[in-house]
Amino acid sequence: MKSLFIALISVVITLSSVAQAAVEKEAFTEARYNELRKSGKVFLVDVYATWCPTCAKQQDILATYGKNNPKQNLNVLVVDFDNDKKWVRYFKAPRQSTLLLYSGEEQLWFSVGETRYDVIADELDKALNAGGT
Repeated sequence: MKSLFIALISVVITLSSVAQAAVEKEAFTEARYNELRKSGKVFLVDVYATWCPTCAKQQDILATYGKNNPKQNLNVLVVDFDNDKKWVRYFKAPRQSTLLLYSGEEQLWFSVGETRYDVIADELDKALNAGGT
């Protein structure tokens, strides 16, 4: 019984690791942004603030999306709303909780304050299933 429990825990940890790898968050850098644009990959720019409840809800949605879609690979570049003002202006983000979805050089979607799982998931699915990975 004990070995079955340990095996079950191992499976849960493995599945959790796989699910979390589906949404890979990293701090925004110009070099990484340019690299993803040139690669043709689908990626998300997340203009985020630590104090923002809407941003927190979006983070939960992205985590859930990753768990529900472990085979999808989505890079998320996080722009710090308070400290990266140059990039906030560059992306024309009117406020924190702005999401910008790209496939390579092409911007596919721009959203401010969206917190409905189905809307965010539908946009991610459309982009990721259109061929960009």
